[in-house]
Amino acid sequence: MSNNNKIFKNLDEQIQILLDKGLIINDVDHAKEILLKENYFFISGYRHLFMKSKKQTSFIEGTTFDELYAMLIFDRKMRNIFFKWILVIENNIKSILSYQLSKKYGFKEKDYLNPKNFTVDNMKTRQVHDILNKVKRQIRVNGNQHAATYHYIANYGYVPMWILVKVLSFGLISEFYGILKTEDQLKIAELYNLDIETLSCYLTILANYRNICAHEEVLYEHRTQRSIPDTKYHRNLNIDLIDDEYAYGKNDIYAVIIIMKQLLLDTEFRDLINEVSYEVDILNGKVSSVPLNNILNRCGFPDNWKDISDLD
Repeated sequence: MSNNNKIFKNLDEQIQILLDKGLIINDVDHAKEILLKENYFFISGYRHLFMKSKKQTSFIEGTTFDELYAMLIFDRKMRNIFFKWILVIENNIKSILSYQLSKKYGFKEKDYLNPKNFTVDNMKTRQVHDILNKVKRQIRVNGNQHAATYHYIANYGYVPMWILVKVLSFGLISEFYGILKTEDQLKIAELYNLDIETLSCYLTILANYRNICAHEEVLYEHRTQRSIPDTKYHRNLNIDLIDDEYAYGKNDIYAVIIIMKQLLLDTEFRDLINEVSYEVDILNGKVSSVPLNNILNRCGFPDNWKDISDLD
């Protein structure tokens, strides 16, 4: 087969590929409409859940196009839920960070971005320099584009930190936390009853998931390179162990739920669990060829995933 045949397939060819793999398509025109809007490659990102095995590329008998599409919609709804709550945490962290640093080092960028205010660890000298440069670059880039930064530069000639954090990405904020002096890191971590390392890890993982959600990438089976440390929640939920490692809640979306349990208010966390539960129930009503627990396990959810909301 020539490469040209692999590069582009029209809608009829896409439908035929799915039919050849054993997918049931009850309404071909409707399926074509969805494939046109949603992108075949994106939809096929959910097909692994419905395959007979990793080696076989045929669908489990009885699998329908509607089930495949229901999984795509579920993943999208989950992205929207997680994105919303990650933004809440992002805003909280930015607010806390800017308050602590402004109170201690002053509110003009020449004061709070003074390299002397950051870690004196020789191993991190270069990192401090690089991150502060990235932050200053954001002031230059956003200075005239962002209404709040423009207002302060035009009227006062400086950008206070509580305004600056608005234009910094969550990824940059998590790096910024990593170069603070230990005593400043500790002050922030203690507000969440966490140690410095754990909070640093949580921020990195949340920033990664934020990007997955913001860019409409497949969420359900995304895994991060870093894993969160074992918590009392892993223990209290009796999450299965594989080779002395917890099988769920380490670098998957359930890990994000465990992080949120510790970073959100109790009422906010209950809302999150209710929202996820609602989408899980809808999915359960639309998918029958694969057991719901199999899908949730692929997301990193243990069978008793909801019980976390009853834990202290």
